[in-house]
Amino acid sequence: MATVAEKRPRAVPEPEREPQPVLAVPPDVRLIVGPDDFAKLCAANRDMRLELEADGGLIVMSPASSDGGGRELELGSQLNVWNKTARLGKAFGPSSGFTFPDGSVRAPDASWIRNEVWAAVDRRERRKFARVVLDFAAEVRSPSNTLAELRAKMASYVANGVRLAWLIDPETRTVEVYRPGRDVERMASPKTLSGEDVLPGFTLDLAEIFED
Repeated sequence: MATVAEKRPRAVPEPEREPQPVLAVPPDVRLIVGPDDFAKLCAANRDMRLELEADGGLIVMSPASSDGGGRELELGSQLNVWNKTARLGKAFGPSSGFTFPDGSVRAPDASWIRNEVWAAVDRRERRKFARVVLDFAAEVRSPSNTLAELRAKMASYVANGVRLAWLIDPETRTVEVYRPGRDVERMASPKTLSGEDVLPGFTLDLAEIFED
């Protein structure tokens, strides 16, 4: 005897989503964003690297290249290994943003804060772009960065209380060291960098960061 096939509801195809438009901002146009809106922008654009200038100017940076990301990781890894042994503070990578005293929001390629300074930051504040003064910050120059931009950023770090800052340029194999109240020290093809009294006992091996 013939049986009637059981009827199953047809799957309704989901409507195709239209591609989201991308806003292209010319280099001579500045967008001013408030702190709350900046946090919302970052939450909605997690794949982008965003920073905020002291006057609210939005900074949009392209993601690190494969090569550049590897150099950033090497820098952060060495800093973290030292920190786990020294137990003097907390190390951070390039996705960590901080609100500086002048109101700017920055995310150095690598940074570090003393234990006593980090302990004083409220736990709720840590879930945001914490308002705190970094002890150490470092940047690894990528082809998309101009020296003028990075040097201005390093000067801003020191002006906001950072005690030691490194600008590492793999292309030219040079390093610029920034310290409060002192002239910038420029080094050609150094093999290592000392953490001095800010990162006591830390020595950065530049071999893999400078590697072609």
